[in-house]
Amino acid sequence: MHRTEREQWRTLLDVTNAVVTKRDLAQLRTAIAANIRRLVEHDHTNLYLIDATGAGARLRSFAIDPTALAWPEQLPSTIHLEAEPYKSWISRTVDIDVAHTDPAGWDELHAHIVRSGVQRICNAPLFGPHGILGLLSLGRLAPAPFTADEMALVSHVAAQIALGLENAMAFEEIAALKEQLARENVYLQEEIRGTHQFEEIVGESRALKRVLDEVRTVAATDTTVLLLGETGTGKELLARAVHATSDRRSRALVTVNCTTSPAGLLESEWFGHERGAFTGALSQKIGRFELAHQGTLFLDEIGDVPLDLQSKLLRVLQEHEIERLGSTRTIRVDFRLIAATNRDLDEMVGKREFRSDLFYRLKVFPIRIPPLRERKEDIPPLVFYFAQRFAKRLRKPIESVSRESLDLLCRWSWPGNIRELQNVIERAVILAKGPALTVSRAEFESAAPAAVPVTLEDAERDHILRALAETSWVIGGPRGAAARLGVKRTSLVSTMRRLHIVRPERGGVAPPRA
Repeated sequence: MHRTEREQWRTLLDVTNAVVTKRDLAQLRTAIAANIRRLVEHDHTNLYLIDATGAGARLRSFAIDPTALAWPEQLPSTIHLEAEPYKSWISRTVDIDVAHTDPAGWDELHAHIVRSGVQRICNAPLFGPHGILGLLSLGRLAPAPFTADEMALVSHVAAQIALGLENAMAFEEIAALKEQLARENVYLQEEIRGTHQFEEIVGESRALKRVLDEVRTVAATDTTVLLLGETGTGKELLARAVHATSDRRSRALVTVNCTTSPAGLLESEWFGHERGAFTGALSQKIGRFELAHQGTLFLDEIGDVPLDLQSKLLRVLQEHEIERLGSTRTIRVDFRLIAATNRDLDEMVGKREFRSDLFYRLKVFPIRIPPLRERKEDIPPLVFYFAQRFAKRLRKPIESVSRESLDLLCRWSWPGNIRELQNVIERAVILAKGPALTVSRAEFESAAPAAVPVTLEDAERDHILRALAETSWVIGGPRGAAARLGVKRTSLVSTMRRLHIVRPERGGVAPPRA
């Protein structure tokens, strides 16, 4: 064996050892770039990965020579492996004369290579145990072709790189899965502590039943849901109900409040970042979009997302791909999206404060959650539910709710909706001195007056509910609600059925003992 040939094989062995011992993808990049030029003379060492999963294959840069022309972001990534020239490139090692090769099928990539000054290319396929992984591409600025011996060496190196790449990707995937499972475990534990089951949504009004019917209908699909409603109407509770009754319920429901983080940090919270991506990024962080993979992502207050981030969110929803800040590696994500807002997105689109293309992407299945003033018949059962809940937590012997307090609560317009009602009841339980829960009128005296019912039906419902509250839900008899309203008992029962007014509980004003 000639000295030159022995040196080649020794170098090939060194390259093999350097490549197959790397478990980290970043280290593998360094090993490839530093060692391969010892075997074959060339100017640029590039490595491309092929993602052959899904409907179409995709080509993306993995290790681009720093001396080469930067990989353009706008370069189309979708390729056709069954068509030329990719069909030839993934079957054998080829020598390409850039200036005299037909660019059909790779026009924009060919134009990019011409701009880089490369005149000759040697492409070698990277085959792993489960199929094609990518291409090893060596470029020469001179027109000298790659010899048969050089191409044989490149083929040997490509085989070793494929092995090292498969190992590194496997270890990276295992590490990512471990981290994701650990984070999901935290989320799931929080969900177990704070989740409301579907049946715990309190209320029997026609408006609420309509919403729950829509939730049941859409939950079985993967359709994007847009929850619209005033603040405090329970949008997150309904998002949990959609997730809990979907096929993704075994995975995490990841919640992002789009108003709690500054715009600069919101992007990092969405996409995650690599160590050193920006000042203060001391370690790698997995973003919420990646964490929601195979689960559900709930974007609360979507109307507050800055315009510059709306375009990035739209791209994720279209491509199902993200890149961590500071990384060029593309990560496929598969999540079911639920968005919510208390803002008028139609009006924001008209004012160009919200992208119309993103709005129509989100508005696939909109659900409007009615405010509490539009379903006042749900106020008594909600009062009893919160009274029991807080009495148990605070160890208070609450046995009933005073009639005056219930009447006062039913009359209020609740601009803060269920959240406001919940806070009022919690404060009343804390201040309670005996078994009867009372709410002070001072709670409402400094606030705006109750809203006037907007329709005749609302006024009729409000009037009947007040009479029922004052009579402890006694309908007939000389002291019943029918007599107080000046109508027959049968007429009142018929009207209650028409307005879907349901007695919240036997006894009217007494919740179950805490």
